[in-house]
Amino acid sequence: MKKRSNMRSHYCGKLSPSDCNLTVRLCGWVSKSRDHGGVIFIDLRDSTGRVQVVCNPEDSKVFGIAEGVRNEYCLWIEGTVRKRPEGSENSNLLSGGVEVVCLAMEVLNESKTPPFPLEDESINENTRLIHRVIDLRTEQMQRNIFLRHTFMQEVRLYLNKLNFLDIETPVLTKSTPEGARDFLVGSRQHNGNFFALPQSPQLFKQLLMVAGFDRYYQITKCFRDEDLRADRQPEFTQIDCETTFLSEEEIMQIFEEMIITVFKKVAGISLQKPFQVLTYEDAIKKYGSDKPDLRVKLELCEITEIVEKVSFKIFSEAAKSGGKVSALRVPGGEKLSRGEIDELTDYIKIFGAKGLAWIKVHDLSQGKEGLQSPIVKNIEDDALEAILKILKAQNGDIIFFGAGSKKIVSDSLSAVMLKIGHSKFGKEQGLFEDIWSPLWVVDFPMFEFDNDKKKWDAMHHPFTSPKDGHEDDLSSNPENCKAKAYDMVINGTEVGGGSVRIHNTMIQLKVFEALGIQQKEANEKFGFLLEALKYGAPPHGGIAFGLDRLVALICGAQSIRDVIPFPKTQRGQCLLTGAPSSASKSQLDELGINIKRQV
Repeated sequence: MKKRSNMRSHYCGKLSPSDCNLTVRLCGWVSKSRDHGGVIFIDLRDSTGRVQVVCNPEDSKVFGIAEGVRNEYCLWIEGTVRKRPEGSENSNLLSGGVEVVCLAMEVLNESKTPPFPLEDESINENTRLIHRVIDLRTEQMQRNIFLRHTFMQEVRLYLNKLNFLDIETPVLTKSTPEGARDFLVGSRQHNGNFFALPQSPQLFKQLLMVAGFDRYYQITKCFRDEDLRADRQPEFTQIDCETTFLSEEEIMQIFEEMIITVFKKVAGISLQKPFQVLTYEDAIKKYGSDKPDLRVKLELCEITEIVEKVSFKIFSEAAKSGGKVSALRVPGGEKLSRGEIDELTDYIKIFGAKGLAWIKVHDLSQGKEGLQSPIVKNIEDDALEAILKILKAQNGDIIFFGAGSKKIVSDSLSAVMLKIGHSKFGKEQGLFEDIWSPLWVVDFPMFEFDNDKKKWDAMHHPFTSPKDGHEDDLSSNPENCKAKAYDMVINGTEVGGGSVRIHNTMIQLKVFEALGIQQKEANEKFGFLLEALKYGAPPHGGIAFGLDRLVALICGAQSIRDVIPFPKTQRGQCLLTGAPSSASKSQLDELGINIKRQV
C-alpha cells in the first residue's frame, strides 16, 4: 500500500448531486462487482452507505485491477463524481443519484469469500455469531449499532441537563444476594477469596446518595448468571440512575420525560403522555402479567366465585383450594379451528397448565344449544348464565378458561392472550392495535413467597422501601406489604424498573428479617450499607433501564443479541472467541482452585 496523507476526502454514503465534478478519494469494501458489457460497476461501501464506482476499459490500469476485485475486498479509489444516467438512479440511497468514475484504484486488502452473503437475512444465528465480524458489516447491524450509540448520547444529554453526574462504580465487588447467581472472580492476592461481578450498581449508587451526590447516573455493564432468553444476556448494559429527596411520582415524571425525549430524537417516535398507570394488582387481574402489552385488546376476567359450586370439578376444586379460575373472551373466536385450539392447548403447557377449556358462542338466544364446548354439560345453567353475562359474551365469540394455581392461570391465559393478539387472526379481527403503548406498573408487593423454599423473597430487591404505613406489617404480615416500586413497560416489554429505597437502618433490618436474613448474615453481606445508613442517609430512589431492550424495541429486533456488538448465545457462550474456556493448571494454582468436574 502506498503511503498517503488524506487517504479519504469523502464518505461513500454521503455523496450527492451537489458533489458533481469533484474529484474524491474514497475507502471502503466491495459490496458487489458487475461487468456490464465491458464496463465494470463496483458498489463501494463504508459505514455511511454505498456509492456506485464506474471502471471504464479505456483506463487499462484501473480496469485491470477492477477485473480482479471480489466481494469484501478493501479498496482505495480516486475518481470524479457525476450524475447517473437518467433512469438508473437509486432513490433508496442518498448517493443514489450519482456515481464515481474511477481514475485510480488500489486494493488495500483482499478478502476470502465471506462465510455468507451479507444481503441474506435468513442466515442461521449461530453462523452469524461465529462470524460476528462479518455479520456486523451488514446494513442492518450497522444501523442497529449506530442507533445504540445515538440512544446513549441522547440519554447522556438529557441527564446532564438535569445535573445528574456520571459516576463509575466498581466492577470487582462483594457477592451479595440480589436475585440471581453471581459471576465470581478468584483473587490471586487473597488466596481462596473471590470478587463478584455486579448484578447491578444498586448498593454503590445508594452509598453515593448517602455521600451527598444529589443525582447520579451511569451507563454500565451488569452481570447475572441466570437462565437466558431472547431478552437476557449474562452481561448486559443498564442505564442506572439515582436521586435524593424525590417522591415516587417525581422520579417517574423525570424518567418518563427522558424516554419520550430520547425516542423522539433518536427514531422520531412520539409516545403519548402521560403514560398510563396500572397497579400491579390490576395488571395481574386484567392481563395476567405485570408487563402487559396494551396493544392487544383483550382482557381476563376472574370467575372464581361463580364456579365454586359447579359440577365441573376442574373449576370447583381450583376455586375451593385457594386457586383461581379466569376466563378470556375472544371476539370472533368461533372461527378458530379445533386444530388451532389444540395448538394453543399444547402451547400453554409450557407455563404449567394441564389444559385449556373453551366454549364457542354460536347463538345466545338458544341457551346451551347455541354453545359448542366439551364442558358446557358440566356447568349449571345459572353459573353459565352468570359467566356469559360478566364476560359480555356475543355471538361469534370463543371463551377460554384457566383453572389452577393463581400463577399458572395468570401465566397461561396471558400467553394465550398474546399469542392470539399477535397472530394473523388477531390482527384481522382488530384485536391488535399497531401503536406504541407505554405504561407504568406501580404498587408492587414487597415480597413473593417461594413455595419450594417455604420463604419470602423480595419482589424486586431487598432495599426497596415499603409504602408509608406498611412498615409494621414487615414482621407480622409480609404478604400485605406494598412497595414504593414502579416498572416502565413498553409494548409488553419491561424496559425499566426502580423504587424509593430504604434509608432507615431499622426498617432495612426488618426487611432482612422478613426475608430470613438474620443480623449476623446481614452484617456480613451488607454491613457497609447498614453502617452508612446510620450517618444521616437521605431519602433516595431511582430507576434502571435495560439499554439493550430499549434499542431492540426501536430497531424492531426479535432478540437483544441483534443490538449488542458481541453477544453470548442462549447457553452463555461467545461463538466468536470460544469463551468460556478452560483455565491452565498454573492459573488455577495461583488462585488456589481445584476443578470438580460434573459427571
